[in-house]
This record gives sequence, structure tokens and C-alpha cells, in this order.
Amino acid sequence: MLLMWKLLATTLLLSSLANASTTGEKIENYLENEFGDNPKIINLEVKVVSEKPLNNLKGWSSYVVDVEAALKNKPKEIIKQKMIWFSNGTVISKELIDMKTGESFTDMVKPDFQKKYYKKENLVYGHADAKHHIAIFSDPLCPFCKEFAPAALAYMKKYPNKFAVYYYHFPLIRIHPASAVVTRAAVVAERQGVKDVSINMYKMKINPREKNVEKILAEFNRVTGAHVTKKEIMASSVNKQIVDDEEAAKSVFIGGTPTIYVDGKIDKTRKLYKSIK
Repeated sequence: MLLMWKLLATTLLLSSLANASTTGEKIENYLENEFGDNPKIINLEVKVVSEKPLNNLKGWSSYVVDVEAALKNKPKEIIKQKMIWFSNGTVISKELIDMKTGESFTDMVKPDFQKKYYKKENLVYGHADAKHHIAIFSDPLCPFCKEFAPAALAYMKKYPNKFAVYYYHFPLIRIHPASAVVTRAAVVAERQGVKDVSINMYKMKINPREKNVEKILAEFNRVTGAHVTKKEIMASSVNKQIVDDEEAAKSVFIGGTPTIYVDGKIDKTRKLYKSIK
């Protein structure tokens, strides 16, 4: 899994492209050859699913690419990755930066958050038919999330007719292994009707790299008032919600936390909700 991620997360790549009838086909051919050279990868499939011209960069377009593969030692474990690439038909790049503004073209072309991901199991505050829909992706053990999420959630909780707040678990497991347990516990507690789980879990005082499940759950239960057990967090229905949240994150290419969308549009300032009348 780690090896595949490193391959797919290449920051910059420039190369001549193989002959093909369209740029999309050229990209598919190139990436299949590039990733396919790794003997540990099998059943590789690369598909360009959309193309969008870059208005302020003549001749260049962005391409959303779906990559599906498996590792030779785990052939039944399918790895799926959605990526954004750029090309002018001659060269291909994983990243483009505007030298005048310093802005990444990747951020410019990321898709809006889709309505189909506003699911009732993610609604933590407000009414589904509220005027504004907020989507928050967060890791409860992320220090930046701790500064943002509790206050933002508490603020929007006060206005249920104004904000429909949807919370998506996005644990950064590689740097906060304990968050894998915390997010599962949060799903269980929310289903049990425990109040303000999405706010109170940020009060946890636990080493983000803690791996003792019982110790993590004890601290989670202390700050939330829940009684979640190890058996409960391993339920298949809990796993499904975690996977669904991951799919929602992948759909908009989220790579870090906290990330907030206001009415489908990403809010890089994370402050827009405060100015909504």
C-alpha cells in the first residue's frame, strides 16, 4: 500500500508522451507504462475520466485520472486512486504552479463537493433543509483540526436553520495512528445518540501514535461520556461508514485536514461560515 501511494503521489513529472489519437489516451498509455514497470504491481488499469481546459494557461488542460491496481503479494486487495494530471499534449505534469500568485493549479481545478455525499449519517448539526450546507473533513488528533473544528462546530450548532453541518472522518493514520480507533469510536457513539461527539472528542489527551486500543477507548469515553467497546468499533457497518467518508474525500482530492466546503465550494480561509448572514 505504501509503495503504491509513493508512486501515485509523485510531485512532478515531465516526459515525452507516446503516440495516441488523443491527449487522454496519451496520458493513459504513459501512466500505464510508468506504473506498470514496477514488478510488484499487477492488474493495473488507468482511465482518464474527465478533461478541463486551463483558462489562464493556453494549450494546457487538467485531467482527472482513475487508477486501479493490486500488489502482487496481495492480489485480492484492490487499490483505487483518483488523481489530477496536467498536459499540453506533449508533456505531462503532476503539478503546476502560477509563478505570479504562487497558487497551485491543482487547487484551481478540484471539483465541487457533490450533493450525493450529504448523507444523514454525516449530519451532526442543523436541519438537512437548512439554507447552507457545510462539509467538514477532519482528524480529531490533528493539531490544526483541534484549533478549528470544535469552535466552528459549536458556532454553527447554534443556527440549525442556517447550517446543515456534515462531518466526515478523515484520519491521518500514518502520522496519527490512534485516530483510526478514535474515528471508529465516534461513529459508534454518534449512532448510540451520544451528544456533541464531534466536538468533545477533540478534548482527548492521548499520544497520537498510541496503539493500545483499550487505552484510546478509555480516553475517548472519558471526554465524550460514551461507553464504546472494542467489539463495537470493529462492526462491519462502522467500517462501511469510514470507507464512505474516505470515498467522499477522494471525490474532491482532499489530502489534508481540516478541510471545509461551504455550499459545495472549498473555503480555504476556513472562516466563511462566520460571515454568512
